[in-house]
Amino acid sequence: MVGPSSSHTAGACRIALLARHCLLAAPRRARFVLHGSFAKTARGHGTELALVAGLCGAFPDDPRIRDAFAWAEEVGLEYEFATADLGDVHPNTVLIEAEAEGEKLSLRGSSLGGGLVQVARVNGLETRFSGSYYTLLVLHQDRPGVIARVAGVVADDGGNIGSIFSARERRGGNALMSVEIDRPLEQYALDYLSRLPYVSWLRALPEVMQGPHEQPAAATQGAAR
Repeated sequence: MVGPSSSHTAGACRIALLARHCLLAAPRRARFVLHGSFAKTARGHGTELALVAGLCGAFPDDPRIRDAFAWAEEVGLEYEFATADLGDVHPNTVLIEAEAEGEKLSLRGSSLGGGLVQVARVNGLETRFSGSYYTLLVLHQDRPGVIARVAGVVADDGGNIGSIFSARERRGGNALMSVEIDRPLEQYALDYLSRLPYVSWLRALPEVMQGPHEQPAAATQGAAR
């Protein structure tokens, strides 16, 4: 990793990298709201650099993290930082609000120590995934059988599920499912899931605990509908 801190640098970079992969295009604007320890030590521990670099696509071992602000200018990423009390959350927590070609994203994640992270909310919906595995995010209508259908598609593709977390805003409303699997799904499986009538948004996120050179090739992300 590029230091100085596994919590404040590597962890921050991984959270922002996951946010980038929740967007279908490179982000153009971003706002980082820092909470607790992140807010107090952001500059000294390289948190601001790491967040910007992660949103540009960096893994924690990318030497470009040190020049992240110049990198962002080069690729046309506008960004700002703010601090706020985000409530009863881990002290190393950031809320990322990003835009890319008309698509908006909000993601709240925490750096737990040793470079480990956990994402707790995406677009206002509760979730729970770590970035330690390939992760499928599925926004869908709350109805019977959706979790079983998604799990069945993963199994049919030879995927092994490490965890599933699902939460809904209300009965019959929107629900967000996160599925952590041992390897990326094939493109045909992503295409099938994204075309289900009750699925409105699907993303395939990489395993961010390893560098890109250590990972098998992933299928293209599922498209928004």
